[in-house]
Amino acid sequence: MDDITSSADCARLVRAFYERALTDEVIGFLFTDVAHLDLDEHLPRITRFWETVLLGARSYGGGAFAPHLRLNAQVPLRRGHFARWLWLWTDTVDRLFCGPVAEEAKAHADRVANAFSARIEAINERRDGAADQSGQLTPVSSSESDHSAAATTSSLAALLGPTIVGVPRHSPSPLGPT
Repeated sequence: MDDITSSADCARLVRAFYERALTDEVIGFLFTDVAHLDLDEHLPRITRFWETVLLGARSYGGGAFAPHLRLNAQVPLRRGHFARWLWLWTDTVDRLFCGPVAEEAKAHADRVANAFSARIEAINERRDGAADQSGQLTPVSSSESDHSAAATTSSLAALLGPTIVGVPRHSPSPLGPT
């Protein structure tokens, strides 16, 4: 197995990841049912992001957080969503590549997932706390705030909490479809 060394490798990784993510029982609905992701537009942009991060290509010129903030306004994102994204990304990297750049792809994804999750959690807590004072929403429980990339089925279900209610085709299994 080779390391990530080219734009084609980044494109292969991104495509393989999204093939899995779009059909994932835990987070797939976020891409398909909520964001209505246009892959023809999205894949080249995300490939440029990873080319910039991993190969120094400087081909990406956008803010990566804003789309997640817009998505969070539609469906509250939880740590479990980011844990699942990270697990899928790491597993996809490990299936396709091996080497120092592949390790950086996993390390950078870990930093992004944790940073985005913390920022969105703070936003949700402020929003949920303010809504709780008016009696409209319940704040995030401490069990939903715990985080582990290797979450068990029960802890991931707790992390996702009410986010998956009403979307029965998405099971909170950390291992994805079997």
